[in-house]
Amino acid sequence: MTRSRPRQAVILAGGRGTRMQPLTLTRPKPMVEFHGKPFLEYIVEMLRDQGFDRILMLLGYLPDVITDHFGDGSRLGVAIDYDVTDADDLTAYRVQHASDRIDDTFLLLYCDNYWPMQFDRMWQAYLDSGADGQVTVYSNSDKFSKDSVIVGADGKVSVFDRSRKTPGLKGIEISYAILEKSVVMPLLPAHQELFEQAVYPVLAAEGRLNAYWTEHRYYSVGSIDRLPITEQFLARHPAIFLDRDGVINERAPRAEYIRKPEEFRFLPGALEALALLKAADYRVFLISNQAGIGRGAMTEGDLAAIHRKLTGEVTAAGGRIDAIYYCPHDWDDGCDCRKPKPGQLFRAQREWHLDLTRTLFIGDDERDGQAAEAAGCPFRLVTASQQLIDIVKDELKR
Repeated sequence: MTRSRPRQAVILAGGRGTRMQPLTLTRPKPMVEFHGKPFLEYIVEMLRDQGFDRILMLLGYLPDVITDHFGDGSRLGVAIDYDVTDADDLTAYRVQHASDRIDDTFLLLYCDNYWPMQFDRMWQAYLDSGADGQVTVYSNSDKFSKDSVIVGADGKVSVFDRSRKTPGLKGIEISYAILEKSVVMPLLPAHQELFEQAVYPVLAAEGRLNAYWTEHRYYSVGSIDRLPITEQFLARHPAIFLDRDGVINERAPRAEYIRKPEEFRFLPGALEALALLKAADYRVFLISNQAGIGRGAMTEGDLAAIHRKLTGEVTAAGGRIDAIYYCPHDWDDGCDCRKPKPGQLFRAQREWHLDLTRTLFIGDDERDGQAAEAAGCPFRLVTASQQLIDIVKDELKR
């Protein structure tokens, strides 16, 4: 069977949001505002930008607050429809009630989670899996919340436990689910139940539910304590990743390392580029492999001295380095931070609440590009004819 890429997103947005009181006494939780617009509008804009032209919102609590704001969606470049049931109905019933208005294949979202999806990747993973459904699973390596799934070696969800009591759980289901109506609707019960409880454990037990695994943190309006970091994330402060050797400074000869400050020399235009980034209020992060430490050619103290010189000269020239991330491991240590693995990028994402899909990575070799691809970052390559200063000037014109 040939599956067509879905163009409809269905958003579960009917709950009372009691954990968000008093903010939700007069509005549904996805209508809490950040930087002048409601959380739900950020989700709608992302769906539009990812190729979804129709959105069905399943509402219950204070539906007029949502319908009055979004209308038919034309202001945002999408078509928005609504299906309204009682505020106390559970999500399985909401989906069942709207079944005649749901496409054969659709994307299902919770209204209180924002995760910067790249849908083409998700869709290809779903097709490759051969599964009957796919949920997005956050790795939760930082223990951001409580784990709710077990994902097998085949990439399928083997256990979905909303109670979070099963031993060995690892990863959090965050919706952003690709589903088939013909699979879902027969699983919905006649009684009131949560959608994820009615559908996902059955598909998982039968090996029919693929997991789209992500290391990129999601952001939420599910509880009051999450709001400060959600506000930081949605501020979308401009940021950029830079490789070090070959981008900012001259590389050491092949198989050698820059081991002390006097061996560190900036490339032409690098200091000017960093000053331009500061003037434009960009956050700047260095992402560097430093295998010389793991191989015994230098110490972390040596690297710290080099970076003191680097940051001192950058500051004196009017620039700024906000944070430096590096991998100290040898080539074969099997770590997750040595490029082309993206561990350094995900660490920066979590610590600074970055949207990696909006954060350019500038590097000078294929490992940098592979790390960017794995993290979902846009990438630009420094070459003999396109130095850091050229790429930065081009970026600042956008």
